Amino acid sequence: MEKEKDVLSIVIIALLIVISATGVLSSDFSKSYEVANQYGDMVKMYGNGIYAHDSYFAAPIFIGTDFMILFIFVPLFIYTYFQNAKGSNNSTKLKLMSVYSVAFYYAASLSFGVTYNQYHLLYIGLFTCTLFGLFSIMRKIKSEELNYNPKKGIKVFLILTGVALIVAWMPEIIQTVISNTTHPLIEVYTTSVTNVLDIGIIGPLCLVCLHLLKKKDKLGIIILASLLKACIIVGIMMITQTIFQILSGYEATLPMLITKAGSFLLLGGFALYFNSMLYRNLTPTMAPVAKALES
Repeated sequence: MEKEKDVLSIVIIALLIVISATGVLSSDFSKSYEVANQYGDMVKMYGNGIYAHDSYFAAPIFIGTDFMILFIFVPLFIYTYFQNAKGSNNSTKLKLMSVYSVAFYYAASLSFGVTYNQYHLLYIGLFTCTLFGLFSIMRKIKSEELNYNPKKGIKVFLILTGVALIVAWMPEIIQTVISNTTHPLIEVYTTSVTNVLDIGIIGPLCLVCLHLLKKKDKLGIIILASLLKACIIVGIMMITQTIFQILSGYEATLPMLITKAGSFLLLGGFALYFNSMLYRNLTPTMAPVAKALES
């Protein structure tokens, strides 16, 4: 097949490096200060670097995410990009689309979750490039050639993941609705972008994906590839986020580590297994097609 050059991928890689490196370089926990938020509560602010106007609780999470993006996800993105450029086929396109999905999730989290700063246009640029890049790669995938027979394990995984992502954040939200109070960690923000993305998109998408796979709809395979890669990266992300939270002086209790970080890490481990099984089962069915196109 003809080698493909994707300029959009190069732009995204450059933006990922600049944005995440700046976040990592903002790691200094000695410049905090306090302000009163819009609800009249006192909030400890971070006070340094690109996250100077973010809360002291949220900034280490952002920095932990940036660390993972810079040192783990960017090399993965570059490898996937060159793999697709070297020998483009349905499998490599699916992998490239899945890393685009993770980059889009990261961009959405920054664009809607981080307090306005000097990189706002870069966040929007990354958001736009990853969104339209997703559509561009998706239309190049020959879905009719995809063939994957989901086993019981992946079906259980999608159900548990979908339900868990919706249910995990609900108690805190419901409690605030009943008591007519604000979320304890809303701090200087107007909403929780994690709640919006997990409850509103990722969780339901897992159930939609399961439905499509049961109907033998090939779109389900495309969505599955993105969901699995996202779960893998989030699992790794929880490790770096937790490390930077601890470095900031945040007292993470054992029950919290088990219920939050531990559960997402376990989720990422299962996703890694199912991801390898997905491409292992896809490759044999697409090989004859690739050979026919090359001849």
